[in-house]
Amino acid sequence: MLTRRKFLATAACTVAAIRVQVCGQSKVRVVLSIPKDATGPHMPIDFVGLSYEVQQVADSSFFSAQNSGLIREFRALSSTGVLRLGGNTSEFAYWKATPDSPEPERPQVREVTGEPKAQYYAVTPEAVRTLAEFLQATDWKCIYGIGMGTNTPARAADEAAFVAQTLGDRLQYFQIGNEADLFDRHLRDPKTWSAKTYLQEWLTLARAVASRVSAAKFGMPDVASKVSWLTEIARQWPSIQAPPRVATLTHHYYFGGPAKDPDVNISNLLKPPTMQKVQNTANIASVAASKMGARVRMTEGNTCYRGGKPGVSDVFAAALWSADYSLLLASNDYSGVNLHGGTGKSVANSVGGTLPGDALLQAKGGTPEQVAAHPHPFYTPIGTFGSNYVLEPVAYGLKFAGSFSGGALLKTDFSIKLQDTGVNATAYGAKLPGGHTSVIILNKDAAADLEVELNFGRDTSGVVQTETLHAPALDSREAHITTSTKTDTLKQGKCSVTVPSATGLRVTLS
Repeated sequence: MLTRRKFLATAACTVAAIRVQVCGQSKVRVVLSIPKDATGPHMPIDFVGLSYEVQQVADSSFFSAQNSGLIREFRALSSTGVLRLGGNTSEFAYWKATPDSPEPERPQVREVTGEPKAQYYAVTPEAVRTLAEFLQATDWKCIYGIGMGTNTPARAADEAAFVAQTLGDRLQYFQIGNEADLFDRHLRDPKTWSAKTYLQEWLTLARAVASRVSAAKFGMPDVASKVSWLTEIARQWPSIQAPPRVATLTHHYYFGGPAKDPDVNISNLLKPPTMQKVQNTANIASVAASKMGARVRMTEGNTCYRGGKPGVSDVFAAALWSADYSLLLASNDYSGVNLHGGTGKSVANSVGGTLPGDALLQAKGGTPEQVAAHPHPFYTPIGTFGSNYVLEPVAYGLKFAGSFSGGALLKTDFSIKLQDTGVNATAYGAKLPGGHTSVIILNKDAAADLEVELNFGRDTSGVVQTETLHAPALDSREAHITTSTKTDTLKQGKCSVTVPSATGLRVTLS
């Protein structure tokens, strides 16, 4: 178990020497000395990602080159992102290679609260072709999910062969199975299901795919919460003869849930112990990945499982959370983050047919119009309102963190000493691809402002540009990233900035 100090040392990415002076009850002054060399992990250029249900692909008009509104928001989020397709509904998809292909036999499954009902649907060549056109239009790549729970090796191989040929270099790797650690709830015998039996089934499917796609790469095991499975798989991996090529170990993460849980609130979402739990998971996942010569990716997650919680998942607090969460994982050498979303219908189908957040709003007397004003699902990074698509607050946090993509992170301990003062804030820094130094300070504190002096060294000169992640309040249904029209020049290698409470600030020296 990490101590609080060791956790924050790992999580932080700014400053070697600091001096703190309390300036009244609502302000804290901090001096940050920025290291010249970036010795932390490289943050991939395609770190930013979104996750959608495979069922979303069945609507060939959604991921389509003609869906200009969705393309616009994907590109606004990132010019080089990764779309992950998977989710609970992937376990009930089947490959329909031709219009005459028969629907396969339907295995018996159990109906469980929070899991999808056994509603089977077809994925067709047309849907994959339009997906390829969408990826081309957005300049994004794809992690393609193939079902495991009700699939067969032959069908999996047929689908993978067509997908690989059609997506080409837009395909990063295949993911076989979604949240297999929960299969014992509805898809497998709980008496026998384990990481070991999962691995045996996975190998059968993956080898069938590799027999048709010689260059196939895979991510696995995509667990919901049992990161111990990564440890077990890494332990067994050396004994596997001629294993398929695993490029990435994958897992999911939701802060809490479901929506009715009173502990899912803004205060708990933003408090430091929440990120310590994230760090604990990252420690386990990173060790397992290193043993397999792979990296780690968080391929599905968000603030609150089963569709999110109104007033938490769809407000500005979620932006500060997603920025901090993403940068913490980047500092742990993760290859990326995929926040889950999509349309209300697809996500509702994935969790049994309804979104618990709707019941909360209705219980509070919300009218149909008031309910419809929220994004569905509540946590989606891109909200769908009729034919309109809107970047939601949680996406702005991901975008803000994504400004470091392609850079090398700085390794320091600023966040330790900052939080020791009682301010709920974190900071990260990076050397960007062009050589510029950039620092992100996330002041998650609801009351205290930060007055920060950045010390780049007496022999350093240059111009400072700032960007602010902000909203009127933590519970505002909006978020903004604003670039200042003013610049500042370093004076003896230093500059000073103010980071108000509940605000993120990015400072870049060029």
